[in-house]
Amino acid sequence: MGWVNGVYPQSGLVATDLANQFALMRQAVGMRAPLTRELLIETARQQLESEGVGQLSLRGLARQLGVTAPALYAYVKDKDDLLEAVATEHFEQLVQRFDAIDQADPLERIRALSRAYVLHALSSPALFHLMFRYPPTPVPGVDAFPAATRAFDAASAATSEAIAAGQLAVTDPGVASMTMWAAIHGVAEVLLLGFAADEEASVELMDSVINTVLAGQVHPLAQ
Repeated sequence: MGWVNGVYPQSGLVATDLANQFALMRQAVGMRAPLTRELLIETARQQLESEGVGQLSLRGLARQLGVTAPALYAYVKDKDDLLEAVATEHFEQLVQRFDAIDQADPLERIRALSRAYVLHALSSPALFHLMFRYPPTPVPGVDAFPAATRAFDAASAATSEAIAAGQLAVTDPGVASMTMWAAIHGVAEVLLLGFAADEEASVELMDSVINTVLAGQVHPLAQ
């Protein structure tokens, strides 16, 4: 989608710059930059964004970094461990988007959080889909993937505040948050499939879904 590439920068820019800088340093006579876990993750993220999960291999990354494949095992256990590390970073970036939202009104914050979620999906489709190999844990007391749970908790906090303030008629913040997440995740997937003609249509769809979900949850006295 032209709108995605034109308006919302790809999150792989940092990875590209870092990987290219490393490659140039290794090509310079007498210079050998050290391999680090951070560099490995960034390089993997770059390749995931350009080629997808199916094309990623530790052997290929080792060639790109100018090291032997066994050298990578000092930093990751295997390919799955590396994918989890990349997904963790992308979840943390989502949390940063959420943390930057400063609307005082809980309902407006829910709207802003929902929009931020969709924009995060559009910023890097490959990484967005990778994230949900590691979804939030639905079982209380079990946190299989903390980064995903932190993102979900950051978003659901606004719902809890709206309920406490009497703005929402629902009583279960978990169900209310999951309802909005299910709806807005669907918006993200639809936009990634290219069903919106332009930015205006994308925003219209996004806001329509958000407002429709909230309309079913908002307390009559808060309207």
